[in-house]
Amino acid sequence: MLAVWAEAQRQEQRRLEAGRRAQAAAQRQAELAARTAQRASERAAVRGEREALKAYQQDREAEAARQTAELVGRVEELQTVLRSGLKQPGFSVDTLLAPVQLPGFDPGPLGTPIPLPDPARYQSPPPRGLLMQRRRYEEEQAQARAQFEYEWQQAQAAEADRRLRLAEYQRSFLAWEAEQRRQDAERIAQIEAQLLRLRAGDPDAVQEYFTAALYGSTGWPAGFPRRLTADWEPSTRQLSVSWELPPFEVVPACARVRYVKTDDRENEIARPLGERRRLYREVLAQSALRVLHELFRADRHEQLASVALDGLVDGVDPATGQQVERVLLALNVGRVDFSRVALGRVVPVDCVAGLGGRLSVRPDLLEEVRAADRLPARLEEVVQPAEDPDGPDLFAMDPIAFEELIAELFKRRGFRVMTTARSGDEGVDVLAEDLDPLTGGKIVIQAKRYRHTVPPTAVRDLDSTVRHHGARQGILVTTAGFGRGSYSYIQGKPLSLVTGPELVKVLAEHGLRGRLGGPPPATAALEVEIGWQEHSPDGAPVELDVCAFLCAGGRLVDDDHFVFFNNLADPAGAVSLTAASTTAPGGTRSVRLSLALDRLAPAVDEIALAVATDDQSPPPLPLGSVSGLTLRARRGPQDAAPVRWEGATAGVPQSAMVIGSFRRSPTGWHFAPSGDTVPGGLLGLARRWDVTVG
Repeated sequence: MLAVWAEAQRQEQRRLEAGRRAQAAAQRQAELAARTAQRASERAAVRGEREALKAYQQDREAEAARQTAELVGRVEELQTVLRSGLKQPGFSVDTLLAPVQLPGFDPGPLGTPIPLPDPARYQSPPPRGLLMQRRRYEEEQAQARAQFEYEWQQAQAAEADRRLRLAEYQRSFLAWEAEQRRQDAERIAQIEAQLLRLRAGDPDAVQEYFTAALYGSTGWPAGFPRRLTADWEPSTRQLSVSWELPPFEVVPACARVRYVKTDDRENEIARPLGERRRLYREVLAQSALRVLHELFRADRHEQLASVALDGLVDGVDPATGQQVERVLLALNVGRVDFSRVALGRVVPVDCVAGLGGRLSVRPDLLEEVRAADRLPARLEEVVQPAEDPDGPDLFAMDPIAFEELIAELFKRRGFRVMTTARSGDEGVDVLAEDLDPLTGGKIVIQAKRYRHTVPPTAVRDLDSTVRHHGARQGILVTTAGFGRGSYSYIQGKPLSLVTGPELVKVLAEHGLRGRLGGPPPATAALEVEIGWQEHSPDGAPVELDVCAFLCAGGRLVDDDHFVFFNNLADPAGAVSLTAASTTAPGGTRSVRLSLALDRLAPAVDEIALAVATDDQSPPPLPLGSVSGLTLRARRGPQDAAPVRWEGATAGVPQSAMVIGSFRRSPTGWHFAPSGDTVPGGLLGLARRWDVTVG
């Protein structure tokens, strides 16, 4: 029995041991499966992280590529400022003159009639059968008729109300339509009146028209400024425009963006400074040429003989840290010269230089250029009496003496005054201080001893100087006058402008003397010299026939008042021509005329001067055979401010040109340049003024 019991114990022990081993194996298998699953999960997580990281990096790379594409697109846009402008439709008033398109009358829901009730809906077939059913039917029919009549009356009332409201709505629409057409007719009439003033050369109309043309131009890059001032000079037919150009920051400083995976960051690759400067100069040149294109394209009535353009940039002076406005581009170009330019094929910077313009070499540093040269607006009054015959001539006064005179004027007005040195004055001629404790302060005074209209750039310079010195007010005193652009610029600014006549008046009020020039001697004549140079293709010197047409009311007085080589003077001897040209050192040839303006008949109000090539074998040589065509006019050898005119003849196929006219006005004689070309040489000029040709 013991042996049996012992064997049973051993068997039980073996069974338990086998169970434990099986349980341990199962546990190990489960742990292995768990570890395998965990490793699979971890591998999947790693794969997911890698894929997520890859997707993230691809997104960052795509963003960097997008930013680079934007930079490339911006540069391309800057490089095509001019070309894109040529594709834009030009400014036209035709669309403004078109009547407004008004919507037709739309009654809306009121146009739908109210539906009347249908009697058939209130009928039902009579019953067949008992008397009680027939009675019930008759009662129902009576109720249906009553309901029909009620609904029919309601519909009729609603329809009547609809018609009333429709009629009222239509009356109000017709009244609105008539008012809109009346206002539109007034608008068109105002535009037509403006166009009539424009064709007549009204300065305000011309200035407003071309200002609207520039503001109405489209397709400029985003962020480009659109601030401008314009001034029109009728006697020269010149439009002076100050146009704000974009700052240097318009060219992106970043060339491209690259994503760096190792650092997980975007790296901006800088654009070389030299490339930015080159692009910026191209932008300035393109902008100027596009402005000129917009102006001449909008000039359908050929009001513009030339445009003087100043390109301004408002920025921070790196030397002073002050906000300044600098002229970085200046260009004065005539219609004829600009019409010969093929804008679609030019290199903008070279084109500006070829047209005689000035473009800053370092515009990024706001290195300024001289403002555009304006044509002289007039010849100074050669017959107008002086205000103070015995006073000093302000035109001929020494510049320092003129500044001291201005300082003395303000001293007598109660200011504490100090004149500045000739060098290092920082744009200030006189510093005045108002000692009033309530309204006092520093006043900056600039004195301009000019004979012609002060350009708007001088007024802008004064504004910058006032801000630089922290002054309360700036005053610009001149012996000449100011254009509309200058007066428009000072609106809302602490600036004052004093013209020559106003200065003479104020001087007299404070016991000081001064006059604006003086009357010439009665026998003094205006000496006019017309010069040219260059030779014909065969090397022979080219002669020009110079002629003068004495006109009254726009027409030649008679054939005797046509002065040329066969008629060297008019009957009164007021206009006389030298018989032959002279040659100066350097090959410049010239012909002289003498204009004794005080001997002209009162009816003569214009002396037109013209030149034509002299060629005995027709056809005449083109004016392109000569260059350096100029006009100089002075009252005598001591006249410090002669009338100056320079004509562009390069490539001109015609053989004659009208230089300009001396025109009489209540204030004296004014010179109005022309530059219009005439075919047919001297004969063509004679026909233009209706000279009898034998």
